[in-house]
Order: sequence, then C-alpha cells, then structure tokens
Amino acid sequence: MLFGSIISSPRASLSLQQALDLTNVYLDNARNATDLNVALVLCHDAEVALSQVKRAAKHTDNKAIRDGIATVYSGLIELLKSRGYRTEARAFLKKSEKWGALLSAADIPSDKPSPRPSLLSLPGTDQGTEQGTDITIAPQKLFPKDVYLPAVSFNPPEPDSRLESTRQLAYCLGLLQLSCEFDEILDPIACKWLQTTKDEPDEPDRLKALATDVIRAFKSDELKDAKSVTEVVYLANVLNKGDFRYLLKEFYSGVDQSGLLDVHQLEGIAHLVRGAHPENLDIDDLIKILELLSTRLRNTHQQSTSYTYELTLAVSHVLDAMVDAKVQDLDREKIHEPLSSYLNELKDSPDAYLVYQAAYAYQALACVPDDESLWQGALRRTGKVVLGVSGLVSAVKGLDLDKFISGLENIQQGLKGVSEMVDAIKGAYDKATSLIESGRGFYECLKEGFSIERKFAWYSALRGADTLIREGQFGKFRKLACEAPCRRDAAFQWGVCQRLGEVAANSMWESETRQSAIEFLGEMYRNDKVWGEQEHVKQWILSILMQLSSGSSNEMQCAASVAERLLQELGKDESPTKQSSYQMRLKNGFGNHPLKVALHPTGSLLLDRVQQRPDVDKPLRQLRRQRLKNRGNVVYIPPQAKDSLHAHEDAEFPLLEKVDKFLAGKQCVFLLLGDSGAGKSTFNRELEYYLWDLYKKNCPIPLHINLPTIERPEHDMIAKQLRKCEFTEPQIRELKRHRTFTLICDGYDESQQTHNLYTSNRLNQPGEWSAKMVISCRSEYLGVDYRDRFQPGDRNHPSETMLLQEAVIAPFSTNQVQEYITQYVSLHKPLWEVDQYKEALELIPSLTELVKNPFLMSLSLDVLPRIVDLGNDLSATRVTRMALYDQFIEHWLERGKKRLGEKNLNPQARAAYESLTDEGFTQNGIDYLKKLSAAIYREQAGQPVVSYSRYKDENTWKSEFFCREEEKQLLREACPLIRNGNQHRFIHRSLLEYGISLAIFDPQDWKRQKKQDRRRSVSSITSLNERVPVDEPSIAELGPESPLACRSFVKEPSVLQFLEERVQQEPLFKQQLLDYIEHSKKDDKWRIAASNAITILVRAGVQFNSTDLRGIRVPNADLSYGMFESAQLQGADLKQVNLRGAWMQKANLSEAQMEGVQFGELPFLKQESAVGVCVYSPDEKTIAVGLDNGNINVYSTSNWEILVTLKGHNGRVLSVMYSPNGNQAASSSEDRTVMIWNVREGARIHVINGDYGWTRSVSYSPQGDQVASASDDGTVKLWDASTGDCRHIWIGHTSFVLGAIYSPNGTMIASNSYDRTVRLWDVEEGTCVHALLGHDGSVESIVYSPQGDQIASASADKTVRLWDTKTGSCRHIFTGHSNFVSSVVFSPKGDQVASASDDMSVRLWDVDTGVCRHILLGHNKPVSRVLYSPQGSLVASFSHDKTVRLWETETGLCRQTLTGHSNYVSSVVFSPKGDQVAAGSADMTVRLWDVGAGTSRQVGHTRTVYCVAYSPQGDRIATGSGDSTIRLWNVETGACIHSVIGHSREITSIVYSPQGDQLASSSHDRTVRLWNAGSGECHYTLAGHTGPVSRVTYLPDGSQLISCSWDKSIRMWDAKTGVCNFTLTGHSSYVYDIALSPLGDQIASTSYDTTVRVWSVKTGECHHIFIGHNTFVLSVIYSLSGNQIISSGWDGLMKVWDVQAMARPRTLSGHTERVNRIVYSSQGDLVVSASNDKSVRLWDVMAGQCRAAIQDFQGSVYDIAWIESPAVNCLMAGSSDGVVRMWQVKADGDQYHVSLLWRTTKGELSVMDAAIHDVEGLSQLNRQLLKQRGAVEGSAHQ
Repeated sequence: MLFGSIISSPRASLSLQQALDLTNVYLDNARNATDLNVALVLCHDAEVALSQVKRAAKHTDNKAIRDGIATVYSGLIELLKSRGYRTEARAFLKKSEKWGALLSAADIPSDKPSPRPSLLSLPGTDQGTEQGTDITIAPQKLFPKDVYLPAVSFNPPEPDSRLESTRQLAYCLGLLQLSCEFDEILDPIACKWLQTTKDEPDEPDRLKALATDVIRAFKSDELKDAKSVTEVVYLANVLNKGDFRYLLKEFYSGVDQSGLLDVHQLEGIAHLVRGAHPENLDIDDLIKILELLSTRLRNTHQQSTSYTYELTLAVSHVLDAMVDAKVQDLDREKIHEPLSSYLNELKDSPDAYLVYQAAYAYQALACVPDDESLWQGALRRTGKVVLGVSGLVSAVKGLDLDKFISGLENIQQGLKGVSEMVDAIKGAYDKATSLIESGRGFYECLKEGFSIERKFAWYSALRGADTLIREGQFGKFRKLACEAPCRRDAAFQWGVCQRLGEVAANSMWESETRQSAIEFLGEMYRNDKVWGEQEHVKQWILSILMQLSSGSSNEMQCAASVAERLLQELGKDESPTKQSSYQMRLKNGFGNHPLKVALHPTGSLLLDRVQQRPDVDKPLRQLRRQRLKNRGNVVYIPPQAKDSLHAHEDAEFPLLEKVDKFLAGKQCVFLLLGDSGAGKSTFNRELEYYLWDLYKKNCPIPLHINLPTIERPEHDMIAKQLRKCEFTEPQIRELKRHRTFTLICDGYDESQQTHNLYTSNRLNQPGEWSAKMVISCRSEYLGVDYRDRFQPGDRNHPSETMLLQEAVIAPFSTNQVQEYITQYVSLHKPLWEVDQYKEALELIPSLTELVKNPFLMSLSLDVLPRIVDLGNDLSATRVTRMALYDQFIEHWLERGKKRLGEKNLNPQARAAYESLTDEGFTQNGIDYLKKLSAAIYREQAGQPVVSYSRYKDENTWKSEFFCREEEKQLLREACPLIRNGNQHRFIHRSLLEYGISLAIFDPQDWKRQKKQDRRRSVSSITSLNERVPVDEPSIAELGPESPLACRSFVKEPSVLQFLEERVQQEPLFKQQLLDYIEHSKKDDKWRIAASNAITILVRAGVQFNSTDLRGIRVPNADLSYGMFESAQLQGADLKQVNLRGAWMQKANLSEAQMEGVQFGELPFLKQESAVGVCVYSPDEKTIAVGLDNGNINVYSTSNWEILVTLKGHNGRVLSVMYSPNGNQAASSSEDRTVMIWNVREGARIHVINGDYGWTRSVSYSPQGDQVASASDDGTVKLWDASTGDCRHIWIGHTSFVLGAIYSPNGTMIASNSYDRTVRLWDVEEGTCVHALLGHDGSVESIVYSPQGDQIASASADKTVRLWDTKTGSCRHIFTGHSNFVSSVVFSPKGDQVASASDDMSVRLWDVDTGVCRHILLGHNKPVSRVLYSPQGSLVASFSHDKTVRLWETETGLCRQTLTGHSNYVSSVVFSPKGDQVAAGSADMTVRLWDVGAGTSRQVGHTRTVYCVAYSPQGDRIATGSGDSTIRLWNVETGACIHSVIGHSREITSIVYSPQGDQLASSSHDRTVRLWNAGSGECHYTLAGHTGPVSRVTYLPDGSQLISCSWDKSIRMWDAKTGVCNFTLTGHSSYVYDIALSPLGDQIASTSYDTTVRVWSVKTGECHHIFIGHNTFVLSVIYSLSGNQIISSGWDGLMKVWDVQAMARPRTLSGHTERVNRIVYSSQGDLVVSASNDKSVRLWDVMAGQCRAAIQDFQGSVYDIAWIESPAVNCLMAGSSDGVVRMWQVKADGDQYHVSLLWRTTKGELSVMDAAIHDVEGLSQLNRQLLKQRGAVEGSAHQ
C-alpha cells in the first residue's frame, strides 16, 4: 500500500515471466526485512503481483509458469511460518494446492494466538472466501440486534389536529413511508394511527403539505440561523423530491450568495446530501453544488481551518452522493483537476481532522470518473484499471456483506506498475522502512489517500458502513469493521470511530444501540492486538468520548453517562503511551472540529409559524368532499375535440388529454369553444370532479366558477367565488399568497363578458392570484378578434401568443351516440330500449344531425318515445330542433305536475295546485316560462342568473316570479329551473333562449280556437300531418311590448336559430315578421322589431328580390348575404346595417340613411401603374404599394388617402420592406438599386448601387440596423441601414439569387438561388455556414420556421424540402405537386407548412411527419404565392386566375373567394392584426377586404354548378358542383339545408330515387355514390368505370340505376346492393348523357362520336343509332309519350327525333354556343335548354319556336330542372358562376314571362346598377366602394 504513490507504471505491460520475477523480488526483500511490519507489507505486494500471473496462467499450459507460482507460494508459506504467522501461512497453503503444493498442512504447526496483527487485515490481500475465518472480533454483546429508524417514537396526532413539534411531524411522515412489512415491529399506537390514516386519505396530504409549508417558511426566513436550518434538515429524509430539491436549492443559494461562508447553510447542504434518498438527488444538482463548494474551498482554505474543514466535509458528502449516483464524465478541467489540486494542498496540514477529511474527499473524487478520453489519459498519465467497483455497488445495494468484503479486496488489486518496477522496488522498500521507523505512519497513511490514480479499500469500506448504519444493520456493521481487509488501516479506523460517535450522539437511535457504539469505541481503544497502536486514532476516540460526555441535553444524558464512565475506565490504563495520550487529550480538550452529530431541532419555530396561519386545508377538504358528492350518477361521454370549428373529424382528439397536457405545460389559458348544447358545461363539471379526485395538498386547487353567478367577474373573481364557498377573508388572503388554482370558468358568453378575465384579474402578476384558466364560451358569441379577450399578454408577441390554447368540442360521433344511448337506458329506464332508439335514429333523417349535439341528444331520448310511432314509416318523419324543445318542456311540466300532485302539500298549496290544474297546469307552466324568459331579457339583458332577496326585491319585477305566493312557488318548482342559495337559473342556457323565442312567437297563441287537452299538436310540430288552418291575427294584437320590439336580438345567434326554424315551419310567423317590417315604414316604434324581423328572415333564407321596402326602418339589422335584387329601398333607415356579401343588383337605395353601414370590404386603391408588391407597416397605420413605374405609394389605413409617393427608382419595384419600428422602408428594383427611405417624411436616405443585375429582394434584420439584398449577379450583400455602407458581400451562388431572409434572431441569413441551392450565412462572421444541396431545380422560395431551427424551400423540381439550420441536413422532402412549386411558408406556430404550385393547388404539410394534410383545389390557373394569417387559422393564396382565396387551415375548406381584379394578382398581404387582406394586381389596383366581418352564411357553391335535381316530394332541390360538394336546398326559400361531401372531383350529375329517400351522384372521380337523402350519409360507392362518370339516372321503379362514362360504356347497377348487373358498349368515344324512356324499357345515350343510340334495358341490345349532329352530342331527353327524343350538341343545335319513324330530325336553333342540357316541361309542351352562351331558352316543340329567353347569367349554364305544381311552375338552373337560380314561369298566350324567385349567393357583394342617389350618411370610402362595384349616383331608376 505504501508503494501506491511511488510506482506509477502499468504492471499490465509486463510479460508473465517479468511479473513472476517481480514477485520473487518482493519475496526476497521480505525475507531480508528486519521489521515485521515491512515484511508483511512486502509479502502483501508479492501476493498482489502474483495475482496477475495467476490470472494469465489459468489460460495457459506453460508448466514453468505454474511451477514458478507454486514456488512463490512455498516461499511465502515458509516465511510466514518462520515469523509465527501460522494462520496466514495455512491460508496460503490452501491457495497453493491447485498450483502443485510443495508443502502439506502437516508442515505447519497448530494454531497459536498471533502475536501480530493478522495479515488478513492488510489492505488488498487476495483471500477469496477465506477472509476473517479466525480473526479476533469485537464482542458479540456489541450491537446485538438490528434496529430501524425511527427508533424513537411520538404520539401521532389526531386527524386535522395541531402538531406539537417538527420531530413529531418527521416521525409521522416517516411512518407513512414504511411498507406493510414493518407493521410487526411497530408499536400498537403507531399501527393504529397508520390504519386510521388510511381511512382518512386527506390526513397524509395535510402532513405532507405541512412539511412543504415549513420549507416555504424557511425560504422566507431572513435569518436562517442554526435552529431553522436544523428544523428543516430534520425533515429532509421524509420530504418528497420536489420539496427536497426546493430546499437544496435554497441552501445552495444561501451559500452562493453569502459574502462570508454561512456555516449553518453549509451544514444544511452537507446533511441534506448525506441523508438523501438516491431518487431525490439529481446528478446536475450534485455537479452544480460541487462546483460551488470547490470555488468556496479555493477562496477559503488558506484563511480559516474551521471553514476549510466544514467545506471539505460538505465536499465529501457531495462526492459520496455522486459515487452512489454513478456520476460519469465530470469535467476534468473545470472541476476534477482543480478540486484534486485543492485537496492535495491540505495533506501537509498539521490538523489531523482536516487531513483525514481531505484524504476522504480525495478518495471519493477518485471514484467519480472525469470526462477525459482514454487517449487523452494515456498522454497525460499511465492508465489504471480498477476491479471490483461494480461488485462493490451491488454489494452495498443488496447488503451482501461477504460479497461486499470481496469487492473491497478487488479494489486493492488495481493493476499498476511498469516494466521498470523491479528497478524501483528497492527505493520503495527503503522509503517504506524509513516511514515506519520514523513513527509517522498515521499521516503517511492518510497522505496515500491523496491519489486519484489508485482507489483504496478503506474509502469503499466506509461507504459500505454508512449504508449498513443507515439501514440499522449494526450486526453487519460490526462484522465489516472487524473483518474488512483494511481494518488496520488508520484512515479506516478513523472513519469507523467517527461513525460510531455519530451513532452514539444520535438520539433517534435507541439507547442500547447508542451504548453499543460507545462500547465499540472502548474496544478499539483497548485492543491494540486487533486494532493496532495508532496514536492519532486513540486520540480521536478520546475526543469523541469527551464530546459525548459533555452533552447536557435530555437526549444526550444517556450517552453522556456511558461515555463518562468509559472515559474514567480508559484513564486507568497503565500503559505509558496511553496515559500520555489520555493526559494530552484532557489538556487539549476535544479539538477544534466537534463531532458532526445528527441535527435535532431544539424548537419548532417554523412549524409553529406555519400552523399559526389561517387553516385553509380543512375548508378545502370540505369543499372537495362536497363537490365530489354533488356529481351523482349521470350520463357522461368523454368528449372529443378539435383545434378549430371546421376541422376534419380525423383531426379530433380526446379533450381531457389535451387539457391534462395544458395543465402540465407552460400555457396559461385554455379556451374551450362549442355550439350551444355541445357539452361545454358538462365537461367543465366533469373536469372539476376529475381534478378534485386527483387533488393533493399544495397541488393547484380546482375552482369551478359559473361566471353568470359572479357579479363583475372581471375584478377579483376568485375571491368572490371563494366567498360563495364560505371561505373567510383571512383564508382567502392565505390562499392568494400561498396557493395556485386551476380555474374552470364556465359561461363566458352567458355572463355577456367582453373583458379579458385573465388580464383584468391580473392573474400570475406579482402579489396576485397564481392560476391557470380553463374558460368556455359559445363559438357563435365571438367575433373575429376574439383571441384578444382571452390572450394572456400581447397577442403580437410570439412568445405570449403561445400562452393561449384553444379547442372546439366536436359533435358526437356515431359511437358516442350509441354509448350515450346505452348509458341513458341503463340509468333512466325509459319507455324504449336501446335497439328502439337506434332504429329511430337510423330511420328518421333529421335526427341524425340533431343528436350529434349532446344536449339535443338528451332531449331526443326523453321525448322520442312520445312523439314517434315506430310502426309508421319513419323515413318520412321530420323532427326539428324546435319540436324537441316543445315536447321536452311539455313533458317536463307534466312530470312536475305529477310530482307535485303526489306531494303532501299544505291546504293553501293544495288549493293553488287544484286551481292551476283546472286552468291547465302545463299551459300555465309554459306561460310562466315565457314571461320569465322575456323578463330576464328585458330587465337584465339576457343575463341568465336571477338573484332574488325577499326583502330587497319584494317590489321589483322579480317578485312576480320568485315570491312566496303558492301558485308561483308551484310553477317555479315544476319548471326546468335550478336554485343555488338566492340565485335562480334555467337548467340550461338554451332553455332560456327557447323561452324567449316562444314568447316572441308561440303558434298555439294564434291557433288555439278551442281548448285542447294537449297544448300542442305533435303533428304540426314535427310536420307529420297538414297544418290546421287558422285565422291570421292582426299585427295590432301583438303590440309594441312584444319581446321582439323591446330589444335587439341581432347578436343572439341561438335565439335567432330558434326563430329561423319557426319561420320555416310557420308561414304565420313569417307573415308576422313581414308585417313588422311593413309597420316600421309608418311608425318608428316598430324600428327594433323590424330590425329583428328582417334579420330573422334573411337568416331563414327569405329573399327580397323586387320587394317594396321603401321607407323601412331596420337600423343595426344583419342583412349579410341577403338577396335584394331590384329591391326598392328608397328612404330606408339602414344605419349600422351589416350588408357584407349582400346581393343588391339594381336595388334602389336613393335617399336611404346608410350611416355606419358595413360592407365587409373597402374600395380599391387605383394606381397609375401595375402593382408589384404591397406591404403593411408593423403598426398597421400605413401600407406601401410598389409599382411597375418605379414609384412607391404610401397610404394611411385610417382614411386610405395617399400620404406620400416615394420616387427614385427607374424600373419596376420588386421588393419593399418596412423596418421593424416602421420609420424606414427599404426597396429594390429592376434598376439595380436598393433605396432606404424615411417613410414619414417621404425622403430618400440612401441610394445603394453596385449590383450587376436586378436586386430581387431586400430584408431588414430583426433589430433594424441592417438590410440584406439578393441580386441577379449571384451575390448577397449586407448593408448598414443607418449609413448605407456595405458590410459584407457574400459570394457563393453561381446564378441569380432570388431571395435573402434573416433568421428570427438575426444571427443568420438564408439565401435561395437559381443555382438550385440554399445557403446559410453567419451575419457576424460573414461566412457561409452551410450550402443546402438536394434540389434539382431553381429554389424559388425559402422561409425560416418561427423558432429558427428549420428552413423550408420550394423548388422548380416540384418538391418542398425541410432543412435543419444547425446541421444543414434535410429532414423531409415533401412530394406531391405535379408542377413548379412557387411559394412556401411556415404557419405562425411552426407546425405546418403551406406550398403553392403551378399545378393550380395549395398543399398543407405536417412539419413533424411530412404528411400532406390538405390539398386545396379551387384556382384554375397557377398559384403564385401562399401566406398564413397572423393567427394561423387561415391561408391566403393568389393566382393568375385573378382571384384571392382564403382557406381554413384545419379543414382545407375555402372560406372566401375574393374577386374583382381584372388581371392577375401580384401581391397579397394580411394586416398585422389579421382582420384585413390587401391584394395588388396588374390591373393597377389594390383591393381591400375585411376578413370574417359579420356572420358568414355563405351557402352557395364555390365553383361551377354542373347539375340540379328536384325531389319527388317537391320540398327540396339537390345540386352538384365543381367544388366536389352536393348541396340540398329548400324549394320555397332557397335556404341551404345540408351539404354532402364525399366525391374528390367535380360532380357531373345528381338524381333523386323515385321514392325520394336516396340520391345518386356521378363524378369525374370515376365513381357513382348513393346517399341517404335525409342525412347525407353515403351508403355505397359504385366503382367500375375507368373514366369520368358523366351521368346517372334511376329506373322508374327505383330498383336499378344506370350510369355512363368517358370510358365509352354504360353500366346498370342494383340500387340496394350496389352490384353492377351488366355493361353496354358500342360508342366509339365518350358517352356523355343518358335518358330513360317513360316506361323504363329503353335507354338513349349521346356520345362524342356524334351519335345518339337507343338500347333495350332488358337485353342490352342497341336498337337504333341516330346520326345527324356534326359534332359532340351532349344531352338527350325523351318526350313524355316516349315517341320522341331530343338531343343537343356542341354546335348549339337541338334535334328532335321520331323514335319509331327514324325520319330526318327537326332542328331547333337559337343558341350561339353549345347546348349542355335539355328538359321537357311536365306537360310536355315545352322544352327548356341551357347553353354556354349564358342563357336558358324555353321552346315550343311543336312550333319549333323560342317562347322565352333568360339571359341573366354571368357564366355558362350547365343544368336545368323543371318544377311544376298546380299552383306554380318553376325553373331551376345551375351555372358556372356557382349560383343556383329559381324562376317562376307564367304563360301569357304564346309567350312566357319569367321572374326570379330566389338565387344562392357566393358571399360576394354585388351592387351593379344599384341607385345611390342622395344617400345619407354614407361614408366617402363606402360611397367610393359602391361606385367601383357599379352602383350609380344618378337619379333613381325605379
């Protein structure tokens, strides 16, 4: 062991023979040694050297080597036997047997007591399993049993009671951590307490929370003296990881920030680390602490020995923990090397305590590997290999003592030495001898510990001892101390003594254990034969005993008396040496470094402080129990959600999982949206129950806040809610200071809020409430900028926008509906069973959509058994939303009546009940509900919660409904109301809205001609039977007190929805609303009613074409997307009316009042040249427009007047960019210059020349101090924005550079080039960091991700690539475009990429997966560019087709097509707020649109309408379009009933089955689809055609259908199974149309082969081929008699063929372009034709003349349908402008007059030829807009 620091070369480099020679050298030196101790050391080294030879010899048959080993063993045995070490000699004899022993056991005399210490006590001796077999050990009476902490017990507290001390708290928490296996060793009191605690689950949380509060109190304690440190450290072992690390961090900060070393907090760190559970310590924490202590050690150790000792002790504990945690790769240069150097300096200290602690730390450091690689270590020093470390660790963990001791031996056998070792042995021997003879063995032994290059067993043995002591295994500790190979090592003995002293001083151990520790110290002092005569160790033992004996506290009295008695005994030892030591220690005392005993709090100041605070935990537990109890047994289906309202169902996710992630993340507000009845409130309640169920003390407190019940929730709403929960003011203050909340705020819309509750309540601000917020709101309540109401912080700040998360509750899926039904039937036991509900839902078309709403689902299940007869034909049954509410309310009141009748009422109440019953209880209840709803809207603006105090509100409107009058009490109890204290509300907000709609119009108020037993006829509501005719009431009977006349409902979409349904069901209500409008012309008191009325009618699809509306007063009405063609609106009051997307062609607005009217767009800005680029300033106050003539016009966005024109460029402006502060702008041009402008003054600051080609783009740095330019000369240049100087010219690209952009942090620039590369440049260094190679075509566009870690590039090679900016590697290649990709952009969140292409599409890609989420089709020419709105919800694309399209990113649906430009669009930009879009065009205009202003009700198709069909029932029209959708329309109003999506390409034809229950459609996607006509569900997809399918039709009986295709075939399909029965072939080109004869026995077909063919349905044979057209034949139709066929063709002609005669056809001419479709009238006297010449013509077939022509189209007409009834004849047409029109056709002799009934709209404002003469209040901007759109200022034309 003494040679450890002398010999440093590797023994592994020796050959076997050299190693054997080295062994013999050791043996020879041992024989010659005169000192027995030196001889023993040399024998040990011989054995160590021999171990290498033995390991190698096991794998060789070299006899010479094996004989050599045997010889060495013989020499060792002889030597030991001669020196009297017979036991050791016998051990070697046993080992030598397998090598060929030369001696036998008989050669060794019997055992005698060894006069010397056993060789087995020498460190590192290779003894196998024989160690310690005959060693003299400490007496067995020492540590007779194992014990477990806590050995000292306290009386546990009663639940919720005050704790007496911190020690009691620690004891209880310690008990809670014990597993059941300890029950048998615990005393009965502790066992009983544990059992009681299990029954009170809140108690453990309370105790843990108390510990946490103590830690928090320590943090706020400014003094942090020894008492407070001791108190918190005492709790350390029972803390959870979070609290432990919090405390550790606090101690760290205290040591780090203190000027002078804070010894108390340093001790705190040491004790925390030493006693910590391994899982509580993080490696990074340990390294950070070690760094701090190393730094303090360097600055302290030369100044104060005591400080140095404390620091070294703390370092030792930290290193111990790092060894246990297996820390790897400790930084050599920063930590490992400096620390070893500091510790090494301490080895020469005269302070033995300090030297020992430094040596201990040094050895611990040796066990923490540094980050030096093997080759680095080889260069610096000789490598070492240490065995046995893994064995040691496993032994410690498993407490396998024998294995552990074996591991200690292996550590001593680290391979070391060099080939020169033989030469060094003599010097080593001499030095060892001199050391021993000089008497300095203790210090030198310690100094040997200062070797990083060798690990000594004594350190590891002491670590094992620590483990055994910590687990109370003192028997094993005793064995380890006595039998460890290093037990004679002074360092080991010093450490054992230290640990025994600590045990003795720790009052937590029972007295018997502490007494054994003291007696063990005495044994070590007395027994020199076993433990040696190290003087410093003896001195240390005496010092420990003196410290123990001086203890005066109650806890120390027992140990003190035992130590005092032992000291007296030891003082009687007659040995001169011991007497000298004893007297010296008495003289010097117990030294400068007292024994580090366990910290025991002498008080509980922190705990007392905590417990003096108001108790909030008890009321919280009560609140938790109450809330969980309130849940009850309810039907609940966990909802799905999506990121936006229109997101596809594939993008849905479990809502609770999303909220869980939100609560665990950094976001602050979770906005939950959904329609009325979507389940927001239900989810909020379930979320509260879920969080309360998981609640633990000091976790966020779930607090459900029903916002309508809180007065002014924008201020201190948490405190207000807590007061409602009966918390006291001190408790509320306590919660505010020390707790966090999860706020579940329900009903933002119901409380009619406009405030941002997060910011107005100052949540998470210093000194304010700490909380996360989940807040719900109806989707329809919010406008465009709704995020401002919920966004924490500034929405324009990217980091703060991420603090808001949104989700929209998705409608119920089919599976959720089924699960809801199952739960409902199981819980409520209704009249129907599950299968009966399922049957009704499947067969009643209108129910399918209704039950996707959870609240309507519950209503449906309640009322369906009473309004639906399962024996009837359910497919013809219609159940509306209004019908469900009607029946639900009636049924609720009937149940209430029954319940009250069975109740034991007092006489007065019974009399009132009888009176109500006689009058009609249900009717009285409905009247009560209507009046209450109306009063709530009238008196408190629809705020749903009514607070009623008997004394305060006795004389107010509230007393009419909530007084104690018996009848009112009975009605209140029977109605669907709930009460909470003095607050009353409907059980669901929608019932209040239904109530007000019923108060506005109740059909039974006008239809009740006689008293009926049942209030309402179910048939009239559900449209099962015909309505009962009634007399129409006078409008005067309504009176101006009607709710519709008292307040505006324009902003109440849910109320409007109820009223829309009433309009569609009740003609009487429609007429009533029209009367309101009419009365407003004469009397201003009807103004509000008229505004409401016209809003309802427009929403219901009622059109006002050619209507006399002169003088109507409808201010504030919402007429968006209304139809007012040729309407007479002269003198109308239209102030503040919303006219977004209204169709007002030829309307007369003369003298109308139009102040504040909203059109949703602004007038275009006319320019003097084509527009190349437009850009908003950052503050949105100006917009700059770059022109082809070189000018840049800057406009004010407040009035859209030009502020300044920046003149200077001599060529087309290619790029303009504002500086970040908006004061400057940079521009580039074809004139090869870059110019920097002062925008406000219109002055040119710098002109930058020098490029040899066009400067394609300019870009400001994020800081605004630089401008980067990209040029056709292949360079990227960097300019100083203030001086105009060129900072860098970057050369690398080999062709035109098309763009250069800054990274978000401004440190990098990316450039893209025609040379197919992207290059990344370092702004500071001016170097190219990466060249991104991979594209096979020019790189047209690049963009940085918002985080700056990725770049997306778009290329002419038809791909988009995603690059890693750090490595330059390609992460994804997005393929799918079929042409040049022109543009690419990241979404604001960075999770999506959009690309635009010349293939006329836009694609949206998922950044993480590379999957294409949506393909956006709609443009019909190449798409130039794509960009995201600032919020990321929309994508704008613009194209050479002259349009701008806005797409929803979640659904891929086109929200709006912005038209008006007459040339290609060159530039589009969103305003910074995202509420406006500006588009510049080559038509020399900039057009401006508001994004999403008003409520979008765009119901028209977005592309060509190719087909129309009329339902057999006569109430619906179906249309198919090039936008791939089918839409169903109400015949009477033109309202869109339903949209059906399924086809992937344009729909070519659509037809109803003869029964009307099925729809068939054909498409260019080569399929025919069969749909449920009611629900829109696709039943079959008929695939088989190999080309686009051009037409489909049913056989008359509906059993089969026939389709034709461009694949030249006709196919017949089974309508029920979808199976193809046969295929007809014969045409030589595309089959374009088919028609069935009236009898269904023949098929006529047309083709591009110019023929018409007639086929037999039965045989499939072709009977006739008609030849007469000179070009493609497009359409064919049979006459009603079946004897004629009419065909039309590309030549614009129609030919009439005689089926039987086959005579030459007659020709009808008049169209100037191809005729796409022809149909017969139902009487067969007229033929109607539709043509590409934008007209529809009506023909008299017999006369061959055109009787009428409709030319009011803006595009080709593709399909027409004739609708005839006894009352009216109508004609419907679909055209390429995407509009469906319906006209009424009236005969007038030989001529026919056609008038427009209704038309759909695409949501575009249309005012062509509208008269605006003398309009009042119209703003200049709006007047300019109308005139630009074709309105005329001249005198009225009507």
